[in-house]
Amino acid sequence: MAKGNGKTSAEAPLIGVIEAVGGAVDLSAYETHEGYAAARTALASMTPAEVIDLVKEANLRGRGGAGFPTGLKWSFVPQGDAAGSGPKYLVCNADEMEPGTFKDRYLMERNPHLLVEGMILGAWAIQASHGYVFLRGEYHAAYRQLQDAIDAAAAKGYLGKNIFGSGFDFELRIHRSGGRYICGEETALLNALEGKRAQPRQKPPFPPASGAWGRPTIVNNVETFCNVPAIIRNGAEWYHELGIGDDAGTKLYGASGRVKRPGLWELPIGTPIREIIEEHAGGMQDGYALRGILPGGASTDFLVAEHFDLAMDYGTIQKAGSRMGTGTMILMDDSICPVDMCRNLEHFFAQESCGFCTPCREGLPWVEQLLLDIEEGRGKEGDLELLDRNAAFIGGATNTFCLHAPGAIEPLASALKYFREDFEEHIRTGACRYR
Repeated sequence: MAKGNGKTSAEAPLIGVIEAVGGAVDLSAYETHEGYAAARTALASMTPAEVIDLVKEANLRGRGGAGFPTGLKWSFVPQGDAAGSGPKYLVCNADEMEPGTFKDRYLMERNPHLLVEGMILGAWAIQASHGYVFLRGEYHAAYRQLQDAIDAAAAKGYLGKNIFGSGFDFELRIHRSGGRYICGEETALLNALEGKRAQPRQKPPFPPASGAWGRPTIVNNVETFCNVPAIIRNGAEWYHELGIGDDAGTKLYGASGRVKRPGLWELPIGTPIREIIEEHAGGMQDGYALRGILPGGASTDFLVAEHFDLAMDYGTIQKAGSRMGTGTMILMDDSICPVDMCRNLEHFFAQESCGFCTPCREGLPWVEQLLLDIEEGRGKEGDLELLDRNAAFIGGATNTFCLHAPGAIEPLASALKYFREDFEEHIRTGACRYR
């Protein structure tokens, strides 16, 4: 894994220190590379509103998938008397259950202090007194590294009471998740954090007004928080200059599948898809040709050859009919059956449904069974029309309580568009030519 593109540490705010140190970054190494300097500066000389305004100006968009402007989200938290009495909470979504996605694990295992500092800055900005890292339960190495970092920071007075002598208090803890994909939805995550069943909540109210235990709460992704220290140190203009196009900063891009060098790279946001695959991932393995990609994890629409020269940024990928999501691409080569790939994905999403909504609870298993029948030679005339109707209904954003079902159906809906001849061949011949 490498930051790629020959960028210096200052230009690679996420991976630069990791490469400079050459391994997992402890507190002393982190401090040698300006670690906690941004937090000291903010707590000593910036008001919470100034921190929020700087993050807004930098145009840091959430790196968890939705791409919502981070500073704007923070500004929704009521301050002063409007917040009422009681604590505010800052929560990091480190559950990372999106298939094909592994970027947050890398950051937590290799540079956990970057996340800790980013959360201190976020807490100062919204005046949160308590923070939680909602961590995927299977991330054992990340847990150890992050807990060590929290303990070391607390021992130096960077967490806890009167941080940097500022009078500001912030306690940070790790909550190890039981492991459900639905916890990627922030209100389901908050229910799980409170010890309840991980089901999404009715909105409004939204978490910035009423989140954990009914108090104002901000939920952001690991990579999002990890961008904040460099923004505070170097400013918004510097951050804008890192990006290509309308979006700002760098992005952790990943590629999995039959490429020569699968992995993760920190690159300017807006780097073209083809550059990521051919230069950084080394191109396809000998004997394989690329047919399609899921650009941001399993819950995004397929992109095909006509899209491979597009920039990997939020607006461009959305205009192409998909979502950048997590920016970690799953590649489908010409040895993989699109029908079976979709069946496998729908099996995962059907298992991970919280079961609250009928289209999700009943529709996804039905879709999975239809795909299994087609793959195993039991498909019949009319099955594709059934899949089309299910995709249209389940994919309707107003038909389910949250966006789990619409996201789950995206790869199938796009596969029916781009690879329909494979589905038709299965039904016509009763066989899969990829076996």
